[in-house]
Order: sequence, then structure tokens, then C-alpha cells
Amino acid sequence: MKSSLVTAMKVNVIGAGLAGCEAAWQLAKAGIETDLYEMKPKKYSPAHKYQGFAELVCSNSLKADRIDSAAGMLKQEMRMLGSLTMECAELSKVSAGGALAVDRKKFSDLVTEKIRSCELINVVEQEVEEVPDGYTIIATGPLTSESLAESIKAVCGEYLYFHDAAAPIVTYESLDKEKVFFASRYGKGEADYINCPMNKEEYECFYDALVNAESAPLHEFDKEHFKKDGFKVYEGCMPIEVLAKRGADTMRFGPLKPVGLVDPRTDRRPYAVVQLRAENSGGTMYNLVGFQTNLKFGEQKRVFSLIPGLENADFVRYGVMHRNTFINSPKLLDERFCMRNNDKLWFAGQITGVEGYIESAASGIFAGLSLARKLQGKQEIALPVTTMLGSLCAYVSDETVEKFQPMGCNMGILPELSERIRDKKLKYMTLAQRGLSDLEELIKTL
Repeated sequence: MKSSLVTAMKVNVIGAGLAGCEAAWQLAKAGIETDLYEMKPKKYSPAHKYQGFAELVCSNSLKADRIDSAAGMLKQEMRMLGSLTMECAELSKVSAGGALAVDRKKFSDLVTEKIRSCELINVVEQEVEEVPDGYTIIATGPLTSESLAESIKAVCGEYLYFHDAAAPIVTYESLDKEKVFFASRYGKGEADYINCPMNKEEYECFYDALVNAESAPLHEFDKEHFKKDGFKVYEGCMPIEVLAKRGADTMRFGPLKPVGLVDPRTDRRPYAVVQLRAENSGGTMYNLVGFQTNLKFGEQKRVFSLIPGLENADFVRYGVMHRNTFINSPKLLDERFCMRNNDKLWFAGQITGVEGYIESAASGIFAGLSLARKLQGKQEIALPVTTMLGSLCAYVSDETVEKFQPMGCNMGILPELSERIRDKKLKYMTLAQRGLSDLEELIKTL
């Protein structure tokens, strides 16, 4: 099996989803022959039903299209980089207000036609069970087949494969600084945690809302795996609402334990404390420690906004629970999605920890573009961190990230502006214009 994939002049791309198709497309545009491996239609994952490439499994929306939104900014960057996804989405779009939504069958058919008609892309309908030798981009998504997943695990070492219950992430800027304070966790180490103190009344109000909140339904393929494997989450991190239902004080002796903390406003230990930990090295985003959850997004906003200091919090990512397969990218990949210890092995798409349709496609674009430049002997490029894709690349390759969670595009991952702009709409437009201008300058140099 392995020897059949070894080629001297070709690149292997595994997976014909959004990321794999974009990577193969970029390589072909650079004149590099590519073998694109796709196990459909011979074998389907539990989530896939259609035989075409770039199948949109859940929603048919590629999110907001205005450039003063994170998704709109990222899509414009993709267009500037020659995105196949954006080209086919434009030809298959349906009415969706300010969002870009597509006829998913037409979209898939267009991508499939483009890929299959490209002379430099050889489509191989075959399941890949081992990581091949030779230059390879693995873009198999969050439902990577078990045999290949085991092979990737053997290569990567640090590897995450679990039913993921992830915590929400909020922006630092949106916190009420009058109500929160910095301190160490449990009184040990540096004052790296933001603490949201609760008195007894606030805790009981929050607890009552949490245990009565509505959970999100699981996908059918997630249900099957939960049924098969039982409720398993990474490092035993159960959803906060499940923990709360074990008893009114369970959280106070768990993630909301106030040991070693003193509220500077009262000079007393709080009844309970919600702690926030920095999500990135810039300190612009913080995750709610111990708050893995499967609540509906609207319920998360309602319930978690009851936490003192989070009343007006801007949630850049809500908590999710689903079967997920992804590598621990900050420990393994550089900003081009290349393995740090193996320059022939690259990754793209949700398996890297970028989350969402367009994020996956965008990572495929840059992985393909970067590998093509390497094979052509051209200078490596780094995307400006002021761009949305550049910030995503920086996040998944940030070695300081210890508790890695998948991340979608959001304005919170961008570096702050030199000037403070209070109007949110104007601020987002300024951020977008800065990033798009920087990307345009980079493209001119290429």
C-alpha cells in the first residue's frame, strides 16, 4: 500500500474535501502534478452521503459575506489567493441575505468537475490506510478513517482523538474589568488567570439557569459513537452542565473552587470563582476554564452572561461536543501547516484544528501554495498576522498554547489596532481593511 503512493515528482493529497481540493488546486496551478486520494464512492464516513468532492455535510452556508465580518474578511482573502471554493460558490450561490450560501449539490458538482478536468490532478478513488512516503498533504477532516488515524498517531505522537467537549472563548476587550481580577490559579504561580468572583446569590442564580438550560442535539454519527464507546471526552472533561447536575455544590469543589483567591473589592474569598485562561500569546482571547459544554449556542450566551464580568462578553467561539479528530497542531506544525520535524508531511483542514468550511478551505489554499513554493525552490512566505488566515495560521502553530482547542475565524484573533476605536462596526471595518491591504502588498511581491 505504502509503496504504491511513493512518487519522485508528485505530491499526495489525501482527502477531496474543501481543504484537499484547494491544496491540489494550488499545486496544479503551480505546475505540480498531484495524486488526490478520495475513498468515496467506495467507502463513506458516517457523515458523508454524496459522491461529489467538497461535500458540505451540515449547513449550506459559508457565513457572512461582508468584509467587516470575520468570515467575510477571510473569504475575500481566499478570493485574492485564487480560491477554487470561492469560484464555485459564486456560481452556485442561493439567496441568503448577507450570507454566502450555496446549492450544495451544484457546488460539489462544480468543484468535482474542476478537479477532475485538471490535467495535473490525478484522482485516485482509494482509501489510504497509512501515511505515505513522499511529499504529502493530509486533509482528511474530523472524521478520519480509523486505520489512517492510527497511522497518523504513530507519526505524530501527540495526537488527539476523542469526543470533544470544548469550552467557550471570549474576547478580553469585552470583559467588565471592574468586576474581574487577575490572580494565579489556586494561589500558585503567576497571576495569569482572570477571575470572575461570585457571591452565594449570584452562584445560585447561575446554577439554576445552567441545570435547566437546553442542550444541543447530537449528529446521528455522534450518537452512534457515543452509543458504541460510551460517554468519553478528552482527559475526562465532562460538560459543565452534566457536572452541575450531580449536585448544587459540585462545581464549587471543582472548576469553580475559590481556594487561594481573594476578591480585591471585598478582601474576602468569593463563594465561587469562574476562571479564564489566555487562549493565545497576545492575550486577546480567554477560555472559560472547565466549561466544556453541549448547550445550544443561544443558551450559552444567556447562561454564561450571568457570570459576573461576562454580562457583555463577546463570544468568539461557543462550546461544542462532537466526535472530532485533530492533531495537536501547536506542538507539531509550523505556520505553513508543515510538520516541524518532517518537511515532507503537511496537513490541512479541520484535522489541523481550524474549524469551519471556509477555514478548512483556506488552510488548504495556504498549505498547497506553501508546498508548491518549496518544491519550486522559491522563498517561503508567511502571511501577515493582520490577515484572518495569517492569524489562524499563527494560532494553530503557537507553541505557547497548552490546552489546544479548534478555532474558527473571528475578529478576536487579530492583533489590536494602534488606535482605540469604540464603535464596533467601524473597528471591524478598519481591521479588515488593514489585513486586506497587507495581503495585497504581499501578493505583489509574489
